[in-house]
Amino acid sequence: MAATLYYIIGASGAGKDSLLNAAREQLVTQSNTLIAHRYITRAADAGGENHVALSVAEFESRQSKGLFKMYWAANNCQYGLGIEIDQWLAAGINVLVNGSRGYLATAKQCHPSLKVIYIDVDSAILKQRLTNRGRESASEIEARLARHKQLSASIDKEALRIDNSGELSVACNQLIEFVGGC
Repeated sequence: MAATLYYIIGASGAGKDSLLNAAREQLVTQSNTLIAHRYITRAADAGGENHVALSVAEFESRQSKGLFKMYWAANNCQYGLGIEIDQWLAAGINVLVNGSRGYLATAKQCHPSLKVIYIDVDSAILKQRLTNRGRESASEIEARLARHKQLSASIDKEALRIDNSGELSVACNQLIEFVGGC
């Protein structure tokens, strides 16, 4: 059976990083799935996801050498997913990537058989999470909530959906079930 590339998307604050961190060990041991680290032009200790921190010069050098399978810019940073993804897939290992909703159409062109996993969250809970983390103004939060509503309405019916409004363990179990775990 061919390996699958899973492309996770969702609003900022939906809990993608928390979900991936919670599922990491179980995915490796129970479902032959690896989570690809993203290469990002932000500090390693910036919080959130476990990523590979690169300077802008390092990122651009890797990009020019063809070392990224996918790459995009968002939130004043550059993001990349390495070509090692192709090696893992060729070896029969499923790969889970934290993608970008803005890059999704390009990602599908790059890898037509990818499966989208949409991490959804109730708008009131999302607003509370964004407020609690304290990184954005009230108007920026409202803009994020509007984008969340648009994204939720536009997600392809074939996308796998996980509601991360409740206990993280419930969403984690659903993710593991989606990728062939227990």
